[in-house]
Amino acid sequence: MSALQPMKITVQVVGADGLYKRDVFRSPDPFAVITVDGAQTKSTSTAKRTLHPFWNESFEFNCTQNSILAIQIFDQKKFKKKDQGFLGVINLRIGDVIDLENDISQSETLTRPLKKSNDNLIVSGEVFITLSHKGRGRQGGAAAHMSPPNGPPADLLTPGPSTTDAGSNPPGLISASNRQYSSFEDQYGRLPPGWERRTDNFGRTYYVDHNSRTTTWTRPALDQSEADRTNQRVNATEAERRQHMDRSLPGENSSSTTVGNLSTSGTVNASNNQTALSMASNGYTTFGLGELPPGWEQRLTAEGRPYFVDHNTRTTTWVDPRRQQYIRSVGPNTTVQQQPVSQLGPLPSGWEMRLTNTARVYFVDHNTKTTTWDDPRLPSSLDQNVPQYKRDFRRKVIYFRSQPALRILPGQCHIKVRRSHIFEDSYQEIMRQSPEDLKKRLMIKFDGEEGLDYGGVSREFFFLLSHDMFNPFYCLFEYSTHDNYTLQINPNSGINPEHLNYFKFIGRVVGLGIFHRRFLDAFFVGALYKMILHKKVILQDMEGVDAEFYRSLKWILENDITDVLDLTFSAEDERFGEIVTVDLKEGGRDIEVTEENKMEYVELITEWKIHRRVEQQFKAFMDGFNELIPQELINVFDERELELLIGGIADVDVEDWKKHTDYRGYQESDEVIQWFWKCVTEWDKEQKARLLQFTTGTSRIPVNGFKDLQGSDGPRRFTIEKAGESNQLPKSHTCFNRVDLPPYKDYGSLKQKLTLAVEETVGFGQE
Repeated sequence: MSALQPMKITVQVVGADGLYKRDVFRSPDPFAVITVDGAQTKSTSTAKRTLHPFWNESFEFNCTQNSILAIQIFDQKKFKKKDQGFLGVINLRIGDVIDLENDISQSETLTRPLKKSNDNLIVSGEVFITLSHKGRGRQGGAAAHMSPPNGPPADLLTPGPSTTDAGSNPPGLISASNRQYSSFEDQYGRLPPGWERRTDNFGRTYYVDHNSRTTTWTRPALDQSEADRTNQRVNATEAERRQHMDRSLPGENSSSTTVGNLSTSGTVNASNNQTALSMASNGYTTFGLGELPPGWEQRLTAEGRPYFVDHNTRTTTWVDPRRQQYIRSVGPNTTVQQQPVSQLGPLPSGWEMRLTNTARVYFVDHNTKTTTWDDPRLPSSLDQNVPQYKRDFRRKVIYFRSQPALRILPGQCHIKVRRSHIFEDSYQEIMRQSPEDLKKRLMIKFDGEEGLDYGGVSREFFFLLSHDMFNPFYCLFEYSTHDNYTLQINPNSGINPEHLNYFKFIGRVVGLGIFHRRFLDAFFVGALYKMILHKKVILQDMEGVDAEFYRSLKWILENDITDVLDLTFSAEDERFGEIVTVDLKEGGRDIEVTEENKMEYVELITEWKIHRRVEQQFKAFMDGFNELIPQELINVFDERELELLIGGIADVDVEDWKKHTDYRGYQESDEVIQWFWKCVTEWDKEQKARLLQFTTGTSRIPVNGFKDLQGSDGPRRFTIEKAGESNQLPKSHTCFNRVDLPPYKDYGSLKQKLTLAVEETVGFGQE
């Protein structure tokens, strides 16, 4: 038989995985175009809104050994556009896969990574295909090997924890041999219809059931009945559900400090995104911070984010243990304990805090022999030469705390907790008491420790509790995409059926901290503070929630989108691997976004992404919060002041700030830069905090100082850029921690413009 004689082959296009999401607003509608020698062309049907299409369609072509098979993936919605919605291509020579000169029936299943085309567009993912040739007088073909699953596969989870050591071969792991098996078979033979074999980053084999969109370590038997496989899946799912519940929120006997359960396989299961984090076995020491404490190890997630493993307690955390300040104190039975230092800081020299006979706190200044109700650590009033702005934080705080609704009631509120179980103990203690009881003088006691609470113990209690209850591993809150130290409500918190009760508890804790003048060591995205104040969220608020999404919406408003974007008044929401379409208004999925109605679309999708997705959780939070803090009183503050009221004002080290600042268009020696730092140095704590909020989106300083400042795309130093005219106000770019500073002519102009921008500007980038 001649190699040039055409023979009939069957090309089965099974599916693709991990396609590139070119449009931030929606997933593609992918289909495949199959071409042989540029002459014979077929195409699959279109899969809807997925990055993991499953077609499982077969086509016949006449080929020779030298024929070239090309498979291109396109987004159907963009196919008629300029770039045709191109998502990738594979090319292969038929003779490199099957031998058409061989008379026997052949079938080969391949996985090939998608490649770029000449236009160099970014692509990702891989394609699964099967090529088969019947031979002379033979029957068969790839189409009989896999029956179509019930639907397109969702984002498949990495298999759950194994009881096998990471370095060994679990059941089903293929040993090295000369034979290269396809993903639909192994040395034991063909897998059942709809099943696929995959390998994780440790080389461990697991199996994907596309019929039920589940994974397992156990190899499915070809002769196993569907009922047996169903029971196997149910048992595995139930076991994983129980493990997931154990690590989502602390149970009756679990430790609140545990953020991930270390199994003997070395796998940490992170519940905040339902993805198993496979832990690498090579920790390392970060430059400049010294060695980790004994028993600690630093590792990386699959996305490259560092986390820390405490082998002493078999727990994991995002927080670098070298960045926590500790004091040593003698505990029960003269044992030495380590306790985090409260960030509130000591009173100024010569000051003392006392209580009246009604348990109201007042302060004694022994330097001047005077007393005051006001905490001297609060920000001082503004410079008398500066106009009294409407957001005078100190005056508002004095008014706020003088209201009868915020006065401490007679009696005591006793809360006893264990340090090792502070989250669940606090939940039980705080939720069992009425709001009236919680308004009495707090008496916090740590189990097994002696001491009276005259303020110090309760400050430490709120500090420790805020670290635990806002930990993203509990799936209640998550870090914003802007940085890794501002928090937002996790829309997938429903993984725990009791999540609304926990949000009410957290609302009570935040209200409790404000009522009893205690700070929480947690900072939220700016939009959440606005929501607490019942203010409408706007596009600028999106910048601190999702910077990429913000830039896309801003582009829509600033450009003509006619015949450019295929958008409707709907949004795609991923809920535990399933893509759900949500209407932004009635019938929204059928209403096209046009140049005329794009403003309404931007407003609606902003409201949905920031507020509506977490509406139930936020309502529960506010129910608990308003039990202690009346809404009409908290509304006297704006969102930036509310951040300071909840989290306090950090001491800003201006020298550290200057040391880790970059300049664009300016040099550090320039007169304008010297004026800038002179102004900052002269400002009080409140004004420094406002400048931080104005330029970075939050007054929070990273634990390790300004060198760890984060932007929307990773570490990002504070930057001053030369931009604008001398009659304009400075502008801020919170995604990049950058301030655009015009070249002012004199110090007075700079100070006046900078002060006005920081004190008066609402939103970002306004002039």
